[in-house]
Amino acid sequence: MAREFTRVGVVGLGTMGAGIVEVFARNGVDVTAVEISEAALERGRVTLTGSTDRAVAKGKLAEAERDALLARVDFRVGLDALHDVDLVIEAVPEHLDLKQRIFAELDRVCKPEAILATNTSSLSVTEISVATTRPNQVIGIHFFNPAPVMKLVEVVRTVVTSADVVADVEALCERLGKVDVTISDRAGFIANALLFGYLNHAVGMFEARYATREDIDAAMKLGCGLPMGPLALMDLIGLDTAYEILDTMYRRGGRDRRHAPAPLLKQMVTAGLLGRKSGRGFYTYERPGSPKVVPDEYTPPAGDAALADGARAIAKVGVVGSGTMATGIIEVFAKAGYEVISVTRGAEKSAKVCEAVKTSLNKGVVRGKLSETDRDAALGRITWSATLDHLADVDLVVEAVIEELSVKKALFASLDEICKPGVVLATTTSSLPVIDVAMATQRPADVIGLHFFNPAPIMPLVEIVRTIRTSAETSATARAVCATLGKTGVVCGDRSGFIVNALLFPYLNDAVRMLEASYSTADDIDYAMKLGCGYPMGPFELLDVVGLDVSLAIQRELYLELREPGFAPAPLLEHLVTAGYLGRKSGRGFRDHTRR
Repeated sequence: MAREFTRVGVVGLGTMGAGIVEVFARNGVDVTAVEISEAALERGRVTLTGSTDRAVAKGKLAEAERDALLARVDFRVGLDALHDVDLVIEAVPEHLDLKQRIFAELDRVCKPEAILATNTSSLSVTEISVATTRPNQVIGIHFFNPAPVMKLVEVVRTVVTSADVVADVEALCERLGKVDVTISDRAGFIANALLFGYLNHAVGMFEARYATREDIDAAMKLGCGLPMGPLALMDLIGLDTAYEILDTMYRRGGRDRRHAPAPLLKQMVTAGLLGRKSGRGFYTYERPGSPKVVPDEYTPPAGDAALADGARAIAKVGVVGSGTMATGIIEVFAKAGYEVISVTRGAEKSAKVCEAVKTSLNKGVVRGKLSETDRDAALGRITWSATLDHLADVDLVVEAVIEELSVKKALFASLDEICKPGVVLATTTSSLPVIDVAMATQRPADVIGLHFFNPAPIMPLVEIVRTIRTSAETSATARAVCATLGKTGVVCGDRSGFIVNALLFPYLNDAVRMLEASYSTADDIDYAMKLGCGYPMGPFELLDVVGLDVSLAIQRELYLELREPGFAPAPLLEHLVTAGYLGRKSGRGFRDHTRR
């Protein structure tokens, strides 16, 4: 039988601590909420009452429930108030010496059987535990912010934590309505170990001026379905907190350079640009603590005029290719009012593409997203062809053929001979160097990458990839076309992975390494990222959908170009691909899909 916790203590009533108090009190547990001074105690009280009042206003909590919740909380100054609690959770700032002092004092104050827990997100639970005479009763209980909303709790056991303590805490998490994942004491645990390498990489990308803050954030939200972009998330977490977590992970996690805080991050923290809480971080906010972003000197100009400035007029578009991506791009342009010439290798392929486009448009009609008139008009704008010569008078060509550099270079050399001067030549490559394709022509200034995401009719993002030879006019034209298509175009340089894949796949590779090291299970890692970070899919779900062979190829490209040791493909990923376990398409990847 698991232990029954009737009264718990919470030390530290900042945003996290007050949220943890609310979680316990909501679930009928009496709480002694402790701070260092009356002023800090009052701030914690205001935070808790503000949260519960908002829940009442939103209809998520009845007034009587709120009053009962608040009645369960005993606000006190000083650790001596915790002498009779069954469990204490510490939620003070992430400084090891501070936490060790608190645990030494809790060890003196609390009854012998009390469990002592830390909410640390990155520090060593083991190092905290040795400040006590009862390290076997010390455990990590890592809630995620905001604690009343987020379902995940990481339960962190040390090598000496009692099995009974782990079981008691797991049962408590279930009582609180949380999903727990139990793991050992390692830097960053699951969620932060995977999240902060990605966030730090995004800061480095911005610091190098590879893309704007708005484009980096939009790319990850629209391209991956994430709830927030990485830079906006850093502002929410707090840049000082992020710096401390990264620095701790770097020192404790084998000094992986990807966890070494980006220099820009240290500079911003030193300058007091801490994110939302200070009113300015990567973005500027209405006031300290406000979530509302306001324009600043880095905000790009808005409006269609800014997009169209310097752009060429585009009326007729050629799309080369017969795969899923080409089919989707044809549909996107035709629905947006462009004349489209579809070019494939042979009449049979043209017929298949035509049928696929018709089927997709008909589905739009059935689902009420497209009228029959609009469907017929879109089909009427498409010309089907099996020869490149029919592209002689188009204004834009979008290439969507196989991801083989030699094939693309040969195609662009032919387009160079066939197309009229001033035509924008675009490649949809997701991983190959655009400059290599551009230099196969005599007009590299007119060549650009337009990386649509699959399925093109649905996904709102397009990565606009400039080479060092792409003209400003070509870039402006690409941005204007994306706007006309109703897509969000994000501009970046010609570097392996562009924005989305360069940030996404190292994170996925890190998850594979975590599984490979037997630190956690695929299910728990997926739970951690979905429930702790709000990701739409866990890393192993996503890898199986993308295809392990595709993921391995992209990771290899990133490693070969950037030569970052941490980007080397995980051996487990290599072995699964060699064994033919490619994900859903082969029936087995990280999971067996044949049994479902």
